Amino acid sequence: MANQHQVRAKKHLGQHFLEDESIAQDIADSLSFKGYNDILEIGPGMGVLTKYLLEKDTTTHVIEIDTESVEYLKNNYLNLADRIIEKDFLKCDLSLVFEDKPFAIIGNFPYNISSQILFKTLELRHQIPEFSGMFQKEVALRICSKEGSKVYGILSVLTQAFYDAEYLFTVPPTVFNPPPRVDSGVLFLKRKKNFKLPCDEKLFFRVVKTGFQQRRKTLRNSLKTFNLSDNLKANTIFGQRPEQLSVAQFIELTLLIENDQN
Repeated sequence: MANQHQVRAKKHLGQHFLEDESIAQDIADSLSFKGYNDILEIGPGMGVLTKYLLEKDTTTHVIEIDTESVEYLKNNYLNLADRIIEKDFLKCDLSLVFEDKPFAIIGNFPYNISSQILFKTLELRHQIPEFSGMFQKEVALRICSKEGSKVYGILSVLTQAFYDAEYLFTVPPTVFNPPPRVDSGVLFLKRKKNFKLPCDEKLFFRVVKTGFQQRRKTLRNSLKTFNLSDNLKANTIFGQRPEQLSVAQFIELTLLIENDQN
């Protein structure tokens, strides 16, 4: 059980302590542990998930910026002590830890940086074959949603371009200390066998982000900054709104723009 000082520290960081052992074990079991030898847990707190990861036949590393939690982990998980990274995940150069080796990411993520954690994972997709973690429920559902859904957006398209996304289960506020005001959701991402896109990937990111910035407009209007030719804008795909396009259609759209600009 976390003491009040640690609870306050974690609340400040946007983190909530998971106190249900069975849920922690279910999250740990959501990874396949195949195709990599290392796992990185983000924001381990008091180690409720960490202890189940340490039982696996892989090497567990944790990254934590809360000094109280780091001290607790060092004192209670002696076999983990040399694999505790006392840094901010979003600012940490993980090549210093894993070099070019593959590793999985897992965690009960702080709500206030969960989307940024996912974006950094996408940047490191060549090294991260699997990803499992807890988000605010609505964010987890958004990541896993398909075209046509009201919550389908930038996170959905960019994630699903490279990973198969599966919403696993919902977690109620009552199993956390302090309890959040919303439900949480656990999702699992498995990198696609062929995760290299047949288009310019930087352009793809830009097209998706620009398109959804004005999601109620047709792509013909929202993508004006790309200075598209009149001939290209006549294509029927530009008459659709971004939430109507599948990931494959966004790739097709990027290829059309790429060819138009060359």
